[in-house]
Amino acid sequence: MSKTLGVGVIGAGNISAAYLRLAPLFRGIEIRAVADLNMDAAKARAEEFGVKALTVKDMLAADDIDIVVNLTIPAAHFAVSKQVLEAGKHVYSEKPFVLTLEEGQELARIAAEKGLRVGSAPDTFMGGSHQLARHLVDLGTVGRVTSGTCFVQSPGMEMWHPNPDFFFQPGGGPVLDLGPYYISDMVQLLGPVARVAATAGKAQERRTITSQPRHGETIPVDTPTTIHSILEFESGAQIAYVTSWDVWHQGHNNIELYGTEGTLYVPDPNFFGGELRMTRRGSPATAGVAWDHPFLTDNDNGRANYRCAGLADMAQAITEGRPHRCNNDFALHVVDVMTSILRSGETGQFVAITTRCDRPAALGPDEARALLA
Repeated sequence: MSKTLGVGVIGAGNISAAYLRLAPLFRGIEIRAVADLNMDAAKARAEEFGVKALTVKDMLAADDIDIVVNLTIPAAHFAVSKQVLEAGKHVYSEKPFVLTLEEGQELARIAAEKGLRVGSAPDTFMGGSHQLARHLVDLGTVGRVTSGTCFVQSPGMEMWHPNPDFFFQPGGGPVLDLGPYYISDMVQLLGPVARVAATAGKAQERRTITSQPRHGETIPVDTPTTIHSILEFESGAQIAYVTSWDVWHQGHNNIELYGTEGTLYVPDPNFFGGELRMTRRGSPATAGVAWDHPFLTDNDNGRANYRCAGLADMAQAITEGRPHRCNNDFALHVVDVMTSILRSGETGQFVAITTRCDRPAALGPDEARALLA
């Protein structure tokens, strides 16, 4: 039986509830405490889920905490993760785990010195639909993937988030906020990216919050909100990646991969499930593809939701002495791609990607079941 590692959560905001609610699905991890700069928030979340509320200092000194999950805002991810590593604990961060290559490289240096692990969301690419796509790509079912499209477009965040300011500041925007889901999935499907090109802009200088409790307040937009880019992979595949928070309605599939023998229609990588469809050469018919993968099973209000899979895989990998899937090199390559897209949008030039990574190991049905409690 796998050893159970104690987990602490720093950051008692919206996303912490999902981690606390879903962690019991998995073996090898047990969330034991919540910390936040706002102790009232930490106490409320801890009471809701029956765990301890600690100060950040006390959590970092706690003997029963092996891994700290960093759920602070993106601008604080690096500083908090560095603090966790320096305290001698493994860290698993929400996405994006850093905002620059230099920050990611510094975390990797500290982790290597101390024999610790760095992990990062998203883990949705471990979902059943995306692992089925990986399985079909690896089998060559649609031949060699040569090109594709990827679209993630919406009106924005100010309609539902109570405090959407950070989404529209440097470190936010649709590339850094949503890009980790899409680019992680494409990298696990196709391998590392070689270079990117992009154009970028924004539709508004200020946006009006329509959610509560700040309905009617306007906030500045200081980062691009519409970015059109081309990703050229080392494999030779070329993917058009379009992301925007300035679109009210659109009809594009989330991801389409065009191979020499057919097309894969990959569902939204923001989620673990969804129907994967395929069309083969010479046939006009598009059909869903079935697979017996546990992370395809609806378990959360009619949706497959296995958040904490990446955290559980990291914990299991620590005890087994193997690489974990949501690892530092993989996450840093995704950050490199995203920041290079933004830089290309500013300069109008192709930008070469300076990092590379191996594709994470595939997570087939048996490997996924081994993560579940």
